[in-house]
Amino acid sequence: MRAPIFSFDPGFADARMLERLRKGEEEALAELYEQNRTLVLSYVTRNGGTTDDSEDLLQEAVIVLWERVRAEKFEPTAKLSTFLYSIVKHKWSRRAEQLRRNVRQSEETFEISDGDAIADELLIDAEQKAAIVNAMDKLDDPCKRLLLLFYWEERTTDEIARMMGFANADTVKSKKYQCKKSLEKLLKELL
Repeated sequence: MRAPIFSFDPGFADARMLERLRKGEEEALAELYEQNRTLVLSYVTRNGGTTDDSEDLLQEAVIVLWERVRAEKFEPTAKLSTFLYSIVKHKWSRRAEQLRRNVRQSEETFEISDGDAIADELLIDAEQKAAIVNAMDKLDDPCKRLLLLFYWEERTTDEIARMMGFANADTVKSKKYQCKKSLEKLLKELL
């Protein structure tokens, strides 16, 4: 009996994906995202999150993996899907706890708020808006344009991909995540 010409090695697909990530192939990021989308969506929604939460968390996890691979700081000890899933679980538990804390603080503030507290909130809100405008002005043009198209004009990621010349919607999502992180960094410096 002859041995099969092709055998299934679950590590082979991961090794190939890692090599593509090392080379900087954006299509590999999109594939990794799509391959893990259902699993992450199921986990996050089962645990009180939304579809948007799951997409954001998966983008963050894929970027973490990509950054580690590109910096040669990734040692594969499990399947890539397991690695991404564990990042998502960790980030979701932290985010969920932060949301619970914010709800508790909001409830406490609501109970003791008076006119001065409302005026303070309005002042802080105005300062934050000014900081966001200032930070947006400091972003590089592709990031600024992408964020404005997505959040201000409410364009879909498919539309943005066509308008800005990205390979596909998943590439836009990855770039949007990177741009949001840049904006957050600028905001931290300004506030």
